[in-house]
Amino acid sequence: MRGVLLGILLFSIHFCSAQEITNDTIPRGNLADTLSQDSRPVEPIESYAKRYDPRKAMLYAAVMPGAGQFYNKKYWKMPLVYGGFAGFVYGINFHQDNYLRYKEELFGLINDPRNGGLSPSRLTEDQLRTLVDRTRRERDFLIILTGFFYILQMVDAHVDAHLKEFDLNPKLQVRLEPMMENDLLVGRNTGVALRIRF
Repeated sequence: MRGVLLGILLFSIHFCSAQEITNDTIPRGNLADTLSQDSRPVEPIESYAKRYDPRKAMLYAAVMPGAGQFYNKKYWKMPLVYGGFAGFVYGINFHQDNYLRYKEELFGLINDPRNGGLSPSRLTEDQLRTLVDRTRRERDFLIILTGFFYILQMVDAHVDAHLKEFDLNPKLQVRLEPMMENDLLVGRNTGVALRIRF
């Protein structure tokens, strides 16, 4: 098998060719004379994209969530970032409180079985063990999702800073249009079509 792959590789290399550089395109004479034909001084131009450094945006987002979006001037994303973190923190706190309450009831039921085998919430020992495990698992899952959300907002700031240099075609149009067509097999079809023109 290796021999066949090696043969195919060598055969394909034989027919590959690189670009040839011809001396006809290189101007003869002094290169400085060629460039100085235009007497206007050349000034460095700071492009729109250079003002937004992707590394700096990601660093800001890593230090303080939402700061990368602020740096990229995407102010509408900041409430989404803080709202997401607030939701995750609320969920973690909710499951942590339930975990501690059920765990306390479970230990109270184990240490003092005189209550007829029921906790103050009227739950049995097996039900309490199940609830303790479930609330701990859900709390841990939300902690992991919060970490992913933190990384996601950093990646969003980084990608958004990169997309500042993206040149959008002004002729690009996306529209929803009514669609009607006749098909020989199915008959007449009507609906809505997404038209992209560029």
